[in-house]
Amino acid sequence: MTDTRHSSLIPMLIIGILFFIFGFVTWLNGSLIPFLKLICDLSDFQALFVTFAFYIAYTTMAYPMSFILSKSGYKKGMAIGLGIMAVGALLFIPAAFSGDFLIFLVALFTLGSGLTILQTASNPYIVLVGPTESAAMRISVMGLINKSAGILAPLVFTALIFNDLGSISAAPSPEEISALASKLIMPYIIMAVILVALIFLVLFSSLPEIEVEHEEDEAKTNIFDYPQIILGAVALFFYVGAEVVAGDTIGLFGQELGVANYTALTSFTMSFMVIGYLIGIVAIPKLLSQRQALMFSALGGLLTVLALLLSDPQSESISALLWGWSGISTIADPVALVAMLGLSNALVWPTIWPLALEGLGKFTAQGSALLIMAIAGGALLPLTFGSLSDFLQNTQSAYAVLIPCYLFILYYAMSGHTKRSWSARQ
Repeated sequence: MTDTRHSSLIPMLIIGILFFIFGFVTWLNGSLIPFLKLICDLSDFQALFVTFAFYIAYTTMAYPMSFILSKSGYKKGMAIGLGIMAVGALLFIPAAFSGDFLIFLVALFTLGSGLTILQTASNPYIVLVGPTESAAMRISVMGLINKSAGILAPLVFTALIFNDLGSISAAPSPEEISALASKLIMPYIIMAVILVALIFLVLFSSLPEIEVEHEEDEAKTNIFDYPQIILGAVALFFYVGAEVVAGDTIGLFGQELGVANYTALTSFTMSFMVIGYLIGIVAIPKLLSQRQALMFSALGGLLTVLALLLSDPQSESISALLWGWSGISTIADPVALVAMLGLSNALVWPTIWPLALEGLGKFTAQGSALLIMAIAGGALLPLTFGSLSDFLQNTQSAYAVLIPCYLFILYYAMSGHTKRSWSARQ
């Protein structure tokens, strides 16, 4: 790789803008789910195909997008990714006019496909724009930017589009549905324009190109010879699933409990994730090792889910405190506990990556691709959640699907990341 590890404000700023876009587009799904459930008359399971269509793109498109990236280079690859995302944003126009859920899913898949190449292309620049020893700090900064966008997206779209959902009946008329759907058109046109503008920003920026060195190492012959990356991918699969469930189902849960402005509840989960990132910036590695941070995150997630399953759904809602100021939310508030999962989730991604990639040598690129493909957890786990919610007819009980997720992450933190052989003896 070309040695361009110098501190540069402009490249860092550009990558920060891209990470903001990642977060804004990704966490907007939490508002779209209850909105599309209403206007398309969907069950919880059907509504969660929003997350499936978006996140499955990371798995199905990872290989073809990496091929495009190898031919175009990283800088042009970012521009291609932004262009694909712009097409996805424009597809929301025919989706809104027709009210066809399938077209919405195609639009979401297209957005996810563009994000796949953007994520693959932009992450190396986090290391490139400064010294290697401070890369973890830059990753945390990008995480803060990403999740800050996740806070902003539901609030902006609730204010612009979803602010009058409370006045819509449970069985809206065709006229009401058409009026609601049409509100999506202008914001997604604006999104497409911004994405196209970012294409020119990237192409004419000072971002350096990356040249990959092909090292020769005969010690290992296959990526599957490294247990730490395979187990890390599984842990990341469960983590992304847990993160998406916490961020994208809180609106459905609030909708079920009659919470006002339920389309904005994803912002609270993201707020707790921001707090978690700040803790990581301060505590790692001075107070906590990466392994300890991952272990405490898994334990925190387990305890929060258990408290959620045992909590009283009739207690004060978090939105009563933050929106209506009608009472004081308690720790037993189930909606607040879903939001608090963001605190446990925040440091899982930045700690699994270095633990999983350690010692891969020439297989590091393949390992990174495998971890990107593990984002499919965000597609499959929410569907499992939605299916269980419909079966039990109880959204709160469906959060039990997160227990095995945090248990596996805990195993990986305690011993899975140390495995260097599949045999009993290492």
